[in-house]
Amino acid sequence: MTDNASKTPAANGQGQAMWGGRFSAKPAELMQAINVSIGFDKRLWAQDLAGSRAHARMLISQGVIASSDGEEILEGLAKIEDELSTGTFPFRDEYEDIHMNIEARLRELIGPTAGRLHTARSRNDQVAVDFRLWVRDAADRSAAQLQALQKALLAQAETYADALMPGFTHLQPAQPVTFGHHLMAYVEMFGRDAGRFRDARARMNECPLGAAALAGSPFPIDRHQTAASLGFDRPTANSLDSVSSRDFALEALSAASITATHLSRLAEEIVLWTTPMFGFIKLTDAFTTGSSIMPQKKNPDAAELIRAKVGRILGSLTTLTVVMKGLPLAYSKDMQEDKVPTFEAFDALELSLLAMAGMIADLTPNTEKMAAAAGAGFSTATDLADWLVRELNMPFRDAHHVTGSAVKAAETKGVDLSDLSLGEFQAIEPRITDGVYAVLTPAASAASRMSYGGTAPAQVRAQIARWKEILA
Repeated sequence: MTDNASKTPAANGQGQAMWGGRFSAKPAELMQAINVSIGFDKRLWAQDLAGSRAHARMLISQGVIASSDGEEILEGLAKIEDELSTGTFPFRDEYEDIHMNIEARLRELIGPTAGRLHTARSRNDQVAVDFRLWVRDAADRSAAQLQALQKALLAQAETYADALMPGFTHLQPAQPVTFGHHLMAYVEMFGRDAGRFRDARARMNECPLGAAALAGSPFPIDRHQTAASLGFDRPTANSLDSVSSRDFALEALSAASITATHLSRLAEEIVLWTTPMFGFIKLTDAFTTGSSIMPQKKNPDAAELIRAKVGRILGSLTTLTVVMKGLPLAYSKDMQEDKVPTFEAFDALELSLLAMAGMIADLTPNTEKMAAAAGAGFSTATDLADWLVRELNMPFRDAHHVTGSAVKAAETKGVDLSDLSLGEFQAIEPRITDGVYAVLTPAASAASRMSYGGTAPAQVRAQIARWKEILA
């Protein structure tokens, strides 16, 4: 509890509570402690000023307030912006939130004229527009940061479009792929993530300002003007919905949670690939840390921390969902709990996206070790089955059985499929010829996958070119 907490809450410059006409006593200190939100919603100051300017200009143009009063208000808001930008603004707990802090300071600067700014406006639609503007900006930042990550992945994929590595299912060697192809899978995922943020932005881009407390305003306001001046496509169409909905934040948090899940999957692979058992990639000291007791350790802590962030981000989505699930229309103070989880989620997401882009640019693959592993676990077995289908016109299920027998023979001898002699192949299927050896190398396997979206280097380069054009 600060010293200010004992003062009359939300007092104006004359010592009266801004909402205090109905009340004869100040709230208890505990009420002040649970009610105040300036500690976190001060982050909305730029959005609050933008909304207030748009509202003031509309009031002037509609003749709701005199031009002289409106200009005085706008000049006062400019001074406040300078104070907020330079860190000299006097935040005070007794004014509860960012809206009343700014209004109180405006009254200190220009006097009673400041009170005209709140004509045809409520804190309900004020916070709704501020928060919507903030979430819209966060969605834009996330989409831009995702594109930066995609570009980092594209650069590595282009360099290593031919580099062989094992492709896995169940984390067991399955078929050879290329490192470029593997990275391009994440380019696709993050592309969909960016699309989800753009979709969410399009739906949230309606302006609630002018809905007032819940029922609209009797003043001749122009909501289309304020919507356009704040970059919205249109005003919201229902005043109750305007002040009581937070689905725009829920949708953005959902997109953030899916993005964080994709980041976590990539982070997990980086953790695996940097282990000596895999040894597929190396990270520099820039994205690793050491151990306080084991001098040999080089830990991929950045990847591990990114992997963990999905818990915080998904938790934020869950928090806001639970806050909103039982609320009747319209505004309830429960909705003050919408900001902290949303701020925390996007802070975590931004840090994760920037760190992942840095790690992707930083990593160096061990192409020799990846190529050696690409042939492990009889990874060309499917190529043998496909060869039997193509060359011997064998039904695939029969080819699958013959290949299984060949794998068993190689496993018994402790060799790869390509090390079986032609006689050993023919003992399983007499029609097999020495042409089979051409398909039993990891390089031949990867190069043969020329179907659209396949791992063949030519296909990988085609997808890289497509994405370069998209991101340009």
